[in-house]
Amino acid sequence: MKDNDIKRLLYAHLLCIFSVILSTFIPSLFLERFSILETHLTWLCICSVFVTAVNLVLYLVVKPNAPSKRSSLSHKVARFLKCCIYFLMSCFCFHVIFVLYGAPLIELVLETFLFAVILSTFTTVPCLCLLGPNIKAWLRVFSRNGVASIWENSLQITTISSFIGSWLGAFPIPLDWERPWQCSLTEGRCLHQEKRGGTLSQIFTYGCSIKTTKVWPISCTLGATFGYVAGLAVSPLWIYWNRKRLTYKNN
Repeated sequence: MKDNDIKRLLYAHLLCIFSVILSTFIPSLFLERFSILETHLTWLCICSVFVTAVNLVLYLVVKPNAPSKRSSLSHKVARFLKCCIYFLMSCFCFHVIFVLYGAPLIELVLETFLFAVILSTFTTVPCLCLLGPNIKAWLRVFSRNGVASIWENSLQITTISSFIGSWLGAFPIPLDWERPWQCSLTEGRCLHQEKRGGTLSQIFTYGCSIKTTKVWPISCTLGATFGYVAGLAVSPLWIYWNRKRLTYKNN
């Protein structure tokens, strides 16, 4: 393992982190009242576009894999279309998983689907850029001792950290911190409480319920984002620290 390869990996990951930062600040120059919390769905779309674009550019510039023997235009077009299908399938699969874990089935469909899109951007897009639409290669990389390069090793870390971040992001939702985006009460229940008592706490709960329909799933998407960024920052350092004992099949 060469130190130059680790440096290339580090620079590539720094650019990916920079793309997340740009998606937070650049839109505010063109969109009025833009913020991650107030216009969260817009930010999810912009962040997904930024991260995907940077991943594609890095793949074309860095070329971590050996070039394919089949380089015809028709093969490249077919490969691109297949990658798009894989990405859409990933979004729908994540959406179904979120619903099974408690996300609203009928209401907030757009919010839940955009959560699936951003998580697919952090996990599926790097897999498609590095491994292509090859399920066998995906299974190999995410199996024990199946990685063949530092790029695949970092792919393992960033993907797992994104999943862990989105999972941890769900923990603050039920906690009693009196934040609007944490409330999980239904509107009907809150209306009933207001009629019975009308205290300040019950009225706040009613307003909080209305707010919930606009901000889901902020904590989960931010958790996935922080997990993705943490994976990008940690993986080159972890690989460098363990470079002497890491061995790959292609070495």
